[in-house]
Amino acid sequence: MSEHKSNITISIAESQTIVELSTLLQKYQSEVYLINQTEGNVQEVNVKSLLGLVTLHLQNGDTVTVRAVGEDAEEAAQEVIDFFTE
Repeated sequence: MSEHKSNITISIAESQTIVELSTLLQKYQSEVYLINQTEGNVQEVNVKSLLGLVTLHLQNGDTVTVRAVGEDAEEAAQEVIDFFTE
């Protein structure tokens, strides 16, 4: 089992939705998490969870950590990175 971590800065178009991201990730076996640190609080949510993503209240310019764990961790993490930085 492998793990992949990357820090990214959120830059998404208003037309992008978290539903799209959750759907994109369903093909991966790995678990993918976003870690958001704001005002001393650390939140880590599973990206495949719509409710978890909503609780992060992400905005363009926020810096988060993408962490993926599993046999296709690098590919799954890259999918999230591409979604949030295009």
